Amino acid sequence: MRAVIQRVSEAKVEAEGKITGKIGKGLLVLLGIGKNDCIKDFQYIANKVANLRIFQDEDEKFNKSLIDIKGDVLIVSQFTLYGDCRKGRRPSFDQAGRVEESRKIYNEFVKFFKEQYPELKVREGVFQAYMQVSLINDGPVTFILDSSKII
Repeated sequence: MRAVIQRVSEAKVEAEGKITGKIGKGLLVLLGIGKNDCIKDFQYIANKVANLRIFQDEDEKFNKSLIDIKGDVLIVSQFTLYGDCRKGRRPSFDQAGRVEESRKIYNEFVKFFKEQYPELKVREGVFQAYMQVSLINDGPVTFILDSSKII
């Protein structure tokens, strides 16, 4: 599982002309699901998102997590995170998860996140929909998480 997390002062996602998720200060999570992902992958990513200390304290050091600041999170599925552009001119998506299995894992990820961190406002996009995402990146601060790189 791969996630691009961006610290935002606000973000929203629209699908079919309707806002499906809108947040204030917190994290935008672009979530890609690979063909071999399972429960341990989404638990790892969810726990990292909630606990990674990427918000500044009073001394402007990265010492606070999403939980510490009681921030919001917007989760948007993005299978293109598994696009392999090394060969040719068209990305290969061979490592991306199959649609139905990925939908199930995405929904489990959102459910797990809401259950584990009920104090956080969690919003989401629409799986497998054409979406438009707007954000104000705070910093900018952006990180890439990959559950296959767990040491």
